[in-house]
Order: sequence, then C-alpha cells, then structure tokens
Amino acid sequence: MTHRLFTLSFAATASLTAADWEAPNAPEAVGTHAFQVPEGLEVTLWAATPQLYNPTNMDIDAAGRIWVAEGVNYRRHKGRREGGDRIAVLQDTDGDGQADSSHTFVQEEGLVAPLGVGVFDNVVVVSQPPDLIVYTDVDRDLVFDPLVDKREVILTGFNARNHDHSLHSVTGGPDGKWYFNNGNCGALFTDKSGKTFRMGGGYHKNGGGDWFINSTEIAGKKSDDGFLWTSGFSARMNPDGSDVEIIGHGYRNSYEHAVNSFGELFQNDNDDPPACRNSYVLEYGSAGYFTRDGRFYKTVKRPKQDHGRAHWRQDDPGTFDAGDIYGGGSPTGVVFYENGALGEKAGGTFLSCEAGRNVIFSYQPEVLGAGYRMERHTWMNSNHDGQFVGSDFVGGGKAEQMADTDPDEVNPKLFRPSDVAIGADGAIYVADWFDPRVGGHADLDDSCSGAIYRIAPQGFKPNNPEIDLTSIEGAISALRSPAPNVRWTGFNALRTRGEKALPAVLALSKDSNPWIAIRAVWLLPHLGDEGLAVCNQLLQSADERTRLVAFRALKRAGKDVYRSAQQLAIHPSAALRRDAALSMRGLPPELASPVLIEVAKRWDGSDKNYLESIGLGAENHEAEIWTAMRDAFAPGDPLKWSDSFARITWRLWPSTAIDDLKARANSPELTVEQRDFAVESLSFIDDQGAADAMFELVTRDGLSKNSATSWLLMRGTGAWAKFGLSKKLAETGIYDPRKIEPIEVTVHKADKTTTFTEADVLELQGDAERGKLAAARCVMCHHLNEMGPHYGPDLKGWVSRQGAEMAVRSIVDPSADIAHGFEGSTLLLKDGKKIDGILISEGNPVVMTSTGGLTQMLPTGRIKSRKKMKHSLMLNADQLGLTAQDVADLVEYLKSY
Repeated sequence: MTHRLFTLSFAATASLTAADWEAPNAPEAVGTHAFQVPEGLEVTLWAATPQLYNPTNMDIDAAGRIWVAEGVNYRRHKGRREGGDRIAVLQDTDGDGQADSSHTFVQEEGLVAPLGVGVFDNVVVVSQPPDLIVYTDVDRDLVFDPLVDKREVILTGFNARNHDHSLHSVTGGPDGKWYFNNGNCGALFTDKSGKTFRMGGGYHKNGGGDWFINSTEIAGKKSDDGFLWTSGFSARMNPDGSDVEIIGHGYRNSYEHAVNSFGELFQNDNDDPPACRNSYVLEYGSAGYFTRDGRFYKTVKRPKQDHGRAHWRQDDPGTFDAGDIYGGGSPTGVVFYENGALGEKAGGTFLSCEAGRNVIFSYQPEVLGAGYRMERHTWMNSNHDGQFVGSDFVGGGKAEQMADTDPDEVNPKLFRPSDVAIGADGAIYVADWFDPRVGGHADLDDSCSGAIYRIAPQGFKPNNPEIDLTSIEGAISALRSPAPNVRWTGFNALRTRGEKALPAVLALSKDSNPWIAIRAVWLLPHLGDEGLAVCNQLLQSADERTRLVAFRALKRAGKDVYRSAQQLAIHPSAALRRDAALSMRGLPPELASPVLIEVAKRWDGSDKNYLESIGLGAENHEAEIWTAMRDAFAPGDPLKWSDSFARITWRLWPSTAIDDLKARANSPELTVEQRDFAVESLSFIDDQGAADAMFELVTRDGLSKNSATSWLLMRGTGAWAKFGLSKKLAETGIYDPRKIEPIEVTVHKADKTTTFTEADVLELQGDAERGKLAAARCVMCHHLNEMGPHYGPDLKGWVSRQGAEMAVRSIVDPSADIAHGFEGSTLLLKDGKKIDGILISEGNPVVMTSTGGLTQMLPTGRIKSRKKMKHSLMLNADQLGLTAQDVADLVEYLKSY
C-alpha cells in the first residue's frame, strides 16, 4: 500500500507540538496521481495526518501558513478528543512545497467541530456556535496564551453547535467589511450597534447538535433593521461586529461564500436531493428555501412542479435566480480566484468543492443582464467513472476503503474536499476530509485522516512575498495578494493612512490586471477629499464595471448616492440599473419611486434578478410604489395591462392592486393564462382584503374558480391562516376539519433477513426488457416514465448516479441507509389510526404523503403524537414480491433510464 506508507513517512517529518491526541488507526490519503486537473497543473501532497485531523475549513496567511479548523469531535464522536477541537497551524519552513511544521494555535472544550477559521494578520476569527470568536495573537507567537493574548466573542446567538447547517467562515471583502454566513438552523443575535436580527424558519432540532434557540418562534418577525429575514443567510459587518447588514437569506445550508474584488457574492447551497446549486447572490435577495413567513418550500410546492424549481421557489415572487442547479451532492468550501500562479486566463474563476461527488467544480461567471451565466466545469476530480457512493443523494452507504482496480491503492472516492483556498504564493490548496461517507451527519473514518493538496503549475516553486503592513508600499503589496484575507489586511492598512496613501492607490488602479486594479477603487472614498472626488469621477467611466464598483464603494462608505442612482437608473447596462434599484431599499417611497419607475420601464420582461431588484428596492413600501408606477405607466383599464406590468404587480404584491387583480381574474376578455396569473398574484398579497377577494372568486363560480380554490386552500391553511379563514373554509366545505376521515396507511418493518442477499443479485445477469415489466411495481411510489407520484426519489438516472451495487442494496435492504429528505414519520391519531409517510407540512393542518402518493390534510387537534420512523418507507424486495432475478432485471433496466 505504497500511498499509505508514503503518507506516513511524509507525516513523520512533522513537528507535532500538539500531540495531545492520536487517532486509533493509521492515517491514509488519496494518491496524488488519482486526480485530474487542468492541463499544465500538477497536484502535490502538501500536508497529511497526523499534521492535521478532519479539516472542516482553512485559511492561508501572508507567510503561507495554513490555519486549519478541525472536527475530530464531529457529530456522534463528540468527546472523542478530550480538551476539545483545535485550530492548527501548518507551515512549510524550508520552501520545498511540503509542510514540515504543525502545532496548535488554540484548543478549547467549547470548540466542537468549528466550521470556519479566518486569519487577518494576527487576528484569528473562529466560527463556533453560538459564538463568533476573535482571537488576537498579541505577541505574534502563533500560540494563543490567555495571559497575553486577547479572546473576544464579538457576536453570539447562532444556533446549533456541532451541526453542519450553522455558523460558517468569515472572509474579508474588498470594501473592508467582514462577510460570514449561517445555515438554516437560524440565529437570534444582536450586533455591536445594538440591532437585533431574527433569522427564523421552520427548521428546529433537525439533524442533532446542540440547539440554543427555537428559530420557528421568531419566523415571520422583523429584525431591528426593519426587514423580514429567514434562516440561512449571509451578512457583512465592520470587523468590530457593528453595523451588521444581511445581504442574502433563504438558504438551506450555504457552506461558504466568496466575495470577489468587484463586490459580487457567489456561493453554493445544499439540497434535499437532488437540486444542489452554485449561484450569484443578488444583494438582499432570498434563495427561496423558506417562504417569507419561514415555512418550508414543500408547503407551497405546486402540482407537477420540477423539484429544483420548487426547492428554490423559482416560480414564486421574492426569490433570486438559482444559478446552476446540478443535482445531488454535498457542496462545501468555495473561493474566487483572481490572480496568482495559475495565470491570467484563470482570473475570474469561482471554485466550489463538491464532497459528495469527489470533485471541485469551476465557473467563470459572465455578466448576463442583472445576473450571471454560470457554466459548470470539473476542475479537480478523483471520480473517474462517474459512479458516486457514500453520499445522501445516492442513498447513503459508504465507499470501500480500497480501490476496485488496485487493492494496494486507497479508493480515490474517499476524497471529500471540505475547502479550497488560495495561498499568498498564488497556488490553490484543497483540504480533504477523507471519509467513506459524506452527509447524513456521519463520519466513518476512525483514523480522522485529512490532507491538504497543492495545485500549481508543474515545477512550481512557492514564494510568499514578505509584507510590511506598517508601510504604504507593504500594504499595497498585501492588496495585490492572491489570498483574499491577505488583501483585506492591505485594504485596512491603507485606509488608516488616509490621503497619504492616495498616490500609491491611484498607481494601483492603473494595473494591467483588472482584478487588481479594481481593488483600488474601493479605497478612494476613504482617502480624503481628493480620493472621494476621484471616485465620483469614476461614476462617469466608460467601463460599466468600474462605474459599478465606484457606486458600490461610495455606498458602502456611507456616502449619499441618490443622485448617482438616478443616473444609473437610465443607463443601458441592466447590471447598473439593478444596483440603482437595490440602493432605494429603505428609502421613503417618495424618493424611491422615481428611480424604481425608471428601472421598471427598462425591464425586458424576463430577467428574474432584474425584476427581483425592483421588488427588493421597494420592500416595505410596495403598495405606495406600485401605485406610483401605475400612475406613471398609465396602463388604464386593468384588463389592458401589458404582461410585463402584470408581472411587476405580481412581484410587488401590492394591497392597492386587489380590486384590479380580481377584475382580471373574472374577465372573459383575458386568456385563461392571464386570469390564472391574476389569481396567483392575488395569492401572494399578505392582506385580509386579498384573502377575502380569493374567497369571493371561489364561492361565486367565477371563471377562475378552480385556480382560486387551489390557491385558497394553500394560503388559507398557511400564510393566510391568520386572517381567520378556517370558519369560512369549513362552511363552504373547502376544508372542514370535522368532516375529514383520515385513511390509515402503515408501512410494516421488514424482517432483518431476506430470502436472498445483495451478493446473490450481483451474481446474476439482468435483462432490461424483463426489468421494464418489473418496474411497474415501482410506480406505486416513484415517478417513472411519466407515471407514478413524486413520493420516493425520482428513478431517472438513479442507478447511473449511485451505481448498480448501491441500487441493489437499496432495493434488497432499503433501511440500511435512508436517503436524506425521504425519512419517514408516524402520526398516531387520537382515534387510534396510524399513518406512515413523509411530512410535507407541519403547520395546521399537517400534510402527510404516504405510499402510493396519497396526500392527506390532518388537523393538529386530531393528532396524538408524531415520531420519526427508524426504518425506510420503501418496501424491501421480499415485501414487493421480487426475486433476486427480478431485482437484477430491474437494475439493468434502470441503468439506461
């Protein structure tokens, strides 16, 4: 096992000054030859266990040291390492391209699998719920000493310790702010300015961990900034924890995000399989995982709606474009590469780790209207056959330790990239969690092995330029760095020098590399009157992206940009008009309306992010601003509205449009589609009048009765329940809890042993034609060939995603590893009936879908108890009456489906 021995020999050279704990098993790593990377680049092993264990996140400082957050005490292994987890510091002291020094910066009992570490000179920021902790290494000896150094909790109130959907890493932005994000566990925190943020949603005590707040109790409540946010969010703030600003929300679990030098935020996000994504985050926008009042997307899923569009609510107003939805996976760390050793062509590359697929994806986002075109490529890959294993989206399971092709090789599918970062030397560094399993709140590698790989041009010699932040020249050098947080230290140092730094900053703005040059623009508003004047001049730049950054720089610096927004609102660039609209957010309607009207006039009728920027700019004043738009556009008779104005009305959900929408819904002059769209628009207005209007459309047998009934039922038992529709719904028979007769549906747990095994099936040759006939038994629960419900996972591409062996296992023993998102629950009713199925909505009524796709609404008052099932909802092969040959035939058929 040469690569295992190589790892051990290599690791033995490390200076293990923190040998407080050793894993019980020998460390392992994937051989570097197993990776495919772009032509001209090579992969080398920079560090490996025991220099580091279970890396969850990393950052790289100006000296090239890599700081690693470790998760030895992850999930069910909490307490495995006494004294808590640690932040480790690894260094290549002799410059040979391999770490030869490793020690502990800090270790605390309260550090339990922290998911973020950010290094800003001698300031180290650790993300450990419920706290965001800042350690200042006062004596700069790279070891935290509580008697000398400083430890401060700058923010607290982030939910769920030892949970992947909680607080993630902090990174420095080009504007001098610190950026961080948090998963959908939610938060209730107060910044140093005294503003309290209530980040709520319908996710509570899911997936284990230690929970500090009940985010469901704050769902639908505004924060002190006056806006309504949901769990799963991004924020930026001053480094002292003041002036926090939420800049995106409605995520499921964005593991990390990256802000580039143009101020654009990109991230990935996880999914209840299969709709993971990589996207541009529209400022202040919602990704759509939760509704406005914090309900799960499943509670408002439309009939026959594509899962990806439903998961990110892409057909609802109030969400930004989901970007690239690529399917199942387990996305982790990201970074945006701008300059460095990989050359100019690599500039502008967004890299996103995908641990479930053993790859790192790459994108070079291109401006497309008010958003970005995201074309996906595979940048680093250890999965050569495209068969995935050990991940939720393929039913769980685990990857075998040894490779199929060579028993002396570590299986390359154990590569689980947890983070990717850029060094000050310009190379790319990738942290490997290394495990047979990813997701499902599990880790199966008892050796806690981890590795850091370096990807650089062949023959690369690392060089980390010495940086002196006390001099203007040194700060400029830092601002030029490929490493994002090193750049931040340069920005911060130059900002403190004020107008003295202006000549050097202006010189930097003329750099031939656009990514480096644009960094200077962010500093200009902070460099005295002359710097401010130069920034204002750039608002007239012929280069639209320079103009955009100048506008953003002034806004982030607290300058009045209203006049500039008026100019941008009529600019030919949709991106500039988008930012003009967003800058109206929070302004009185009499100021915001003129700018938003100009932006709205220039909407192409289809750009989702553009329309959403208008809605975000109008937030809290939608009715007044829509009225001003109606008067400005003079559409007259509501039956004569253009389709684009109808869609603007849909997005602004104005209470002042209720009568007009009702008229459109009832008009025989409009098409069915136009009438139905008016009903849909009405359903998103959070107003008693809208609920009453919808009820009238249902009970008066109008042209839109069927559509209105569907929306009324969804809203009347959801977002509109507060308007007291229960009595009216019951009186009309639309929904009367007293008359509901629940149907009992139970799924019996199969015997532990079946009449045949997985091995028996794998020995057989399958026949696809016979398998097509056997597949008829699957449509009771699975969507197959346009038949069957969307109850179990969609079988299209199922075998190709997870491989034949895992498919066989899932059919023979479905309870062995239940796919995430398809866990069952049991409802015991007060009348003694029992219902097994998947909880679609946990409001009142509870909505449960059971075997066969049977969906029932169950009033909470009829439910005695509810609990999660320990076995799968799927019947095993014996229960389905399948023989071993039937299973072999079925899998053979599904290989090509």
